[in-house]
Amino acid sequence: MAFDQLSDRLQMAMRRIRGKARLTEKDIEEMMREVRLSLLEADVNFKVVKSFTKDVKEKALGDKILKGLNPAQQVVKVVHEELTDLLGGATSVFSLDKGKTTSIMLAGLQGSGKTTTAGKLAHYIQKHYGAKPLLVALDVYRPAAVEQLVTLGEQLGMDVFEKGVETPLQDIIDGALAHAEEHGHDVLIFDTAGRLHIDEKMMDELRTVKAHLRPDEIYLVLDAMTGQDAVSVADHFHQSLSITGSIITKLDGDTRGGAALSLKKVADVPIKFMGLGERLEDLEVFHPERMAGRILGMGDVMTLVDKVSENVDEDDMMSMMEKMMEGKFNFNDYLKQLKMVKRMGSLSGLMKLIPGMNKMTKNMNVDDKQIVYIETLINSMTKHERKKPELIKNSGSRRRRIAEGSGRSVAEVNRLIQTLDQQKQTMQRMSKMDPSSIDPNNPMKSMPQPPANKKKKKGKGKGKGGFRF
Repeated sequence: MAFDQLSDRLQMAMRRIRGKARLTEKDIEEMMREVRLSLLEADVNFKVVKSFTKDVKEKALGDKILKGLNPAQQVVKVVHEELTDLLGGATSVFSLDKGKTTSIMLAGLQGSGKTTTAGKLAHYIQKHYGAKPLLVALDVYRPAAVEQLVTLGEQLGMDVFEKGVETPLQDIIDGALAHAEEHGHDVLIFDTAGRLHIDEKMMDELRTVKAHLRPDEIYLVLDAMTGQDAVSVADHFHQSLSITGSIITKLDGDTRGGAALSLKKVADVPIKFMGLGERLEDLEVFHPERMAGRILGMGDVMTLVDKVSENVDEDDMMSMMEKMMEGKFNFNDYLKQLKMVKRMGSLSGLMKLIPGMNKMTKNMNVDDKQIVYIETLINSMTKHERKKPELIKNSGSRRRRIAEGSGRSVAEVNRLIQTLDQQKQTMQRMSKMDPSSIDPNNPMKSMPQPPANKKKKKGKGKGKGGFRF
């Protein structure tokens, strides 16, 4: 994901001062040198870096921090606050006026992901606001863009208004507004044409569209991989169109992310949304404070909670918890659990939201394909086997058949059985815990431990199937 390299460097800089009972001006200077280099390497605007480090240094050198009981934590707090401010401060909330048709105009350079973003935004608005969006194709220069928008509409089950590439823009806008009124659409998303670079012809056309449409929102779609150019592009668009917000795409890619850190300070354009994947569901509200926490390795528990509440049914979750505690959890429940996880996004992305896990995942091979492999294994089982996992556990021939049917190995079948058993055992032990005995600093230490395995006599130890457990 974007900011990974920046996150590593900033956390390294923070570690220089952690654990110190007292900080000196030299400690702060050394830390700020690392922070400055980290931001410059992340392609953050030089003026922004200079202003940021100056503000952090002034606050970090204050008497209250240097003479405080835990100065290192307070410095980290200062960096977090300044980073939040750099990313935009408060969250720029998107809102819809009920009883009124809202029009949103998307602008940007060609290749920034405008058309895909139009589909993602329509899906987001429908899901979170219960609105009925209409996608409008205003890119009359690229027939492929019109076809792509129509395809996205079909995937989402939404209407797309298009008149090909021969109709004048004003006529398309008037037709879309009339269509929306006739069919009850309360949100219109206009996908405008882009260019490979900014030119006056493009800007004149966009100004004409704006004057004729009078949109409620004008969003600039920016590719996170554009780098420093993104800031000048945003500044140019903002001066010409008075942009109300931006959507940063491809933040899940291998990009330095400096554009996002510079955008608000240099171009005065707030980031509204961020694209974090190729799926139509992969669009999230941009929360500066949460993103600052992610960059500094603090995780993002609030976003994780939001994802769980949006994608997981509470009754299903409680039912699974009860089954686990009673030892009745089976492969049908496991499959349902995996589908819940998939709805929330990539496994690696979810783990990064948990405080401390971002560092751990760097040494782990977190592959989302593993979920697909597990689903394939479970789908290769019979209905009876899914309900009663012990049938597979006690039969080598069943394990071989499941492995052959799924194209996976018998070892993977064994690991799947062990994982299911471990989940059930953990939940059963937790159900026996006394809440008053839990150590808040080490909850795992308070958990009842499984009985020690008795030593087995030496021997071949192989059953009919030839597998050990």
